This record gives sequence, structure tokens and C-alpha cells, in this order.
Amino acid sequence: MSEQVAHAESHTHEHPSDFEYVKVALVLAAITAVEVFTYFESVLDWGAFLIPSLLIMMVVKFWLVARMFMHLKNDEPVLGRFFAGGLALATVVYIIALLAFNFWS
Repeated sequence: MSEQVAHAESHTHEHPSDFEYVKVALVLAAITAVEVFTYFESVLDWGAFLIPSLLIMMVVKFWLVARMFMHLKNDEPVLGRFFAGGLALATVVYIIALLAFNFWS
């Protein structure tokens, strides 16, 4: 039984406060607003920068959600690498799909 207690104590960490969650949610909302504006605003001619800018915002949002709401900042580094690998794979597949349908032509 003492092994279980020692194991549990070795994995304790400080959880973020409610205010930190609210700050992250506001940042995510702001990034989402910029994404929507970037995509739907026809006044700006983004040209070749539309997809890369949306992909960058997507990666930042994924990182924030995984780090704060999934508590990856307190977990083992291998889990962070696992999620980063999944994000990289999803991004590559998305870009290949865009190229397959001649999105940039």
C-alpha cells in the first residue's frame, strides 16, 4: 500500500487556476475570430498566405488545448511528443488532400 501512496505523491502537480483557464479560453476565442475573419473577409487578398496562416493558427490552438485542457504540460514528455506527432501527421495529410484537389492552382 505504501508503494501506491508513494507513486501517487510522485505524480501530484499544481493545477491551473480558474482564471488561467479563462485566459486560455479568451485566447482561443480570439484566435478563432482571427481565423474566421481571415477566411471570410474578401477585402484582403491573402493569396498564397491563406492556407499557411490558417494552418499556423490551427497548430497554436491545438498546442494550447493539449497543453492546458488536456494537462500535457504536467505529464510525461513522451505524451507531448505523441500528440505533436499526431498533429504533424494530420497536417501532412491535410496538405496532401489540398494538393490532390489542386487547391492552390
